[in-house]
Amino acid sequence: MSPTSDLLKINKSVEKLTVHYHEDDRAQRILNLFNIDNGQINVSYVNSTSHIVAWHVHEIQTDYWFCLKGSFKVGLAEPQIDGSYKVRWEYISDKSPRALKIPPGTYHGYKALQEESIMLYYLTEKYDPKDEKRAPPGFFGEDWKAENK
Repeated sequence: MSPTSDLLKINKSVEKLTVHYHEDDRAQRILNLFNIDNGQINVSYVNSTSHIVAWHVHEIQTDYWFCLKGSFKVGLAEPQIDGSYKVRWEYISDKSPRALKIPPGTYHGYKALQEESIMLYYLTEKYDPKDEKRAPPGFFGEDWKAENK
């Protein structure tokens, strides 16, 4: 028996999975890309540098963000002991590849710094709108302008 025939006995067949598409004035998204049991893998295409996709927070879900193309200014509003939030900024881009892990309880959002920027993100849970709370841009008194350097 050849290795190929052994594999044919083990493997079923290739499946075509349905993905979900969502578009609004901020971004285009492909949701639940691989239909995995635990969590969800999504992709966002952002065609404008003027839109801010912020703020939201989760009680349960952890997000992992990775920039596939272009660049993003990422806002993180982290809870402080006194009940306030401290905003800090991270920049992710295809020129400096790294992932961000955003834990539950941290408000987060982003703004594309280049047109046609693409973000891949993994959610540790299937998206549940009941696990998400939103706040508008400016809620924490932050400035979303990109710094000139």
